[in-house]
Amino acid sequence: MSTANLLVELFVEELPPKALKKLGESFANVLADSLKTQGLAPAAAVVTPFASPRRLAVHVTDVAAKAEDQAVQQKLMPVSVALDAQGNATPALVKKLASMGLDATVVPQLKRLPDGKAEALFLDSIKAGATLSEGLQKALDEALSKLPIPKVMTYQLEQGEGADFQPGWTSVNFVRPAHGLVALHGLQEVPVATLGLKSGRSTQGHRFEARVNPVIITTADTYADQLRHEGAVIASFAERRAEIVRQLAEAAQKAGTGLKPIEDEALLDEVTALVERPNVLIGRFEEAFLEVPQECLILTMKANQKYFPLLDASDKLTNQFLIVSNISPEDPSAVIGGNERVVRPRLADAKFFFDQDRKKTLESRVAGLAKVVYHGKLGTQGERAERVRAIAHAVVNQLSLGTVPYTVDVRDHFAVLDSKAQQAARLAKTDLLTDMVGEFPELQGIMGGYYARHEGLRDGVAIAIEDHYKPRFAGDSLPRNHTGEVVALADKLETLIGLFGIGQLPTGDKDPFALRRHALGVIRILVEKNLPLSLPALIGAAVPAFGELITNPSEPLLAFFSDRLAVSLREQGYSAQEVDAVLALQPERLGEVPRRLAAVRAFAALPEAAALAAANKRVGNILKKADAAVEAKVDAALLKEAAEAALYASLQEVAPKAQAAFEQGDYTASLQALAALRGPVDAFFDSVMVNADDAALKANRLGLLASLHQAMNQVADLSRLAA
Repeated sequence: MSTANLLVELFVEELPPKALKKLGESFANVLADSLKTQGLAPAAAVVTPFASPRRLAVHVTDVAAKAEDQAVQQKLMPVSVALDAQGNATPALVKKLASMGLDATVVPQLKRLPDGKAEALFLDSIKAGATLSEGLQKALDEALSKLPIPKVMTYQLEQGEGADFQPGWTSVNFVRPAHGLVALHGLQEVPVATLGLKSGRSTQGHRFEARVNPVIITTADTYADQLRHEGAVIASFAERRAEIVRQLAEAAQKAGTGLKPIEDEALLDEVTALVERPNVLIGRFEEAFLEVPQECLILTMKANQKYFPLLDASDKLTNQFLIVSNISPEDPSAVIGGNERVVRPRLADAKFFFDQDRKKTLESRVAGLAKVVYHGKLGTQGERAERVRAIAHAVVNQLSLGTVPYTVDVRDHFAVLDSKAQQAARLAKTDLLTDMVGEFPELQGIMGGYYARHEGLRDGVAIAIEDHYKPRFAGDSLPRNHTGEVVALADKLETLIGLFGIGQLPTGDKDPFALRRHALGVIRILVEKNLPLSLPALIGAAVPAFGELITNPSEPLLAFFSDRLAVSLREQGYSAQEVDAVLALQPERLGEVPRRLAAVRAFAALPEAAALAAANKRVGNILKKADAAVEAKVDAALLKEAAEAALYASLQEVAPKAQAAFEQGDYTASLQALAALRGPVDAFFDSVMVNADDAALKANRLGLLASLHQAMNQVADLSRLAA
């Protein structure tokens, strides 16, 4: 059967740039998958998506003009219903056949085949394969219906055909008004229609720079080249993006030695979706604007103008930026000058906001937080700030009570740490009332740090104010000092405890308050900073800050933390068994978890590990079935069998070594010491009857197993490693 490559393009008005990449991928993949399902394209067909500001397209290789016919076997009905005692067709069967356009003459051709416990009649037939026109119409309809459209537009068609058609009365719902449809199978046009359009081979090039308009596509395979050379359009999103990256690097090198464009994947995708043929130019602004915090300038250039600010080798902002233009005039000075004129008022606004904000201290803004609603059931930002202060105090208190040494960064005095944390917590939210954060909410915390430094606040407080939102996202840095750690923990715990306490839990993929991110933030700080804090104790100490506002959420919140921690650890490459073994013991200090996991992984590599894990699981099951709780206590005089005496002796030697290593935090050594128990444990189960008739012997053997279980499960529940 003849095959050729297929090209389908939908030409539209400018598509939403932040959605273009996903729209292009979805259009191509859904359409191609439908063709494959219908047998019109092979599973190995190469699918190439195209997406530019004004088009969605796909190129599929080896598409057939017609799908192969298929043998189909259709179940009709049970034999007991279809045939009477003489084997003749019943009225029910005749009626069924008639509904299919058949009559009783086909009855001899029907097959009797097993169907569960009975038999049924089946009809064998040949289903004609779909023609490309039919199949592509179905695929196109499916591709458009499944587009991840952020917001649908309704527009009216300008013209159409048919006796009942009335111009201006036919409405269409789509992401943007569509104006053209191309469908080519090799050289041939494929007749399909959608959104009031009929397919052809004509499309549009660049609005201003196309050599030919319209562009008449010769074949499916010349589409990209014709658009590039005749239409001045790079149709491929990936190629256009790569070209922008190349030009950005080239322009940065031209702008100055060591300069580099800011890295921002989301901005790069958005700019790729805004231009059809990129042309990167260099712009400049007055150096006086560099007195404004660079985060403000960078954000206004990226968010408002889609520029790429240029940084020096030390990541400091320069007064140059890169413009990704959609036109390439011989003299680009007018384009550059226009962009420089546009960005200047934006930077002036940022400087004005910065200057105005510094006229008021952060402390003077505290009272204003009482007028900002945080949550209907949890009060104002002012009340929230007081809770964060109280929780910060509780965190410092928990640190001071820790049995593990913790050296603070302020003269080794917890009172000083508490004082700084209290001040930072009190002022942390005040920048929400500044003009700069009002214009750029993304800068909250960052601007508070700048304003605190401007006021000359104590060392570390400004950094803590800036860092208390950290980590803001996966991979973000953690707070840089102990004061920041305390306030960041307090802020996240306040959010989690408060919202869990009023029943605002995440459900499915819905997490409007980003509680999963807050929980991961707490986990990362506790783990990566190895803080000597018990998570249950920390939550317990923080809950009183809410008074009667909430119901104590400790139990569901701890389960939530455990689930988030398990997911995070598996994403880091630990196996489900390793994670399960460690978290089964519910370690209170999360900072210990990485070392416990490393110990479990090292133990699992030992040749004795599998047998000991299986034995541990067996011991656990025996103890669960005991009539009462078993105390880990052994009377040596009741050890009658040689194997149980040998196990007891080995345990007396191994357990203290494992315990000593455990208490020193050397979890790997603690677990590896257990390897010596394999032989005695195996021998015990081979020759000793635990459930002896003698009650005293039985109790003593259970006590021996309880002692073994206790010694083996200090670091992790090793039974979880059993296959």
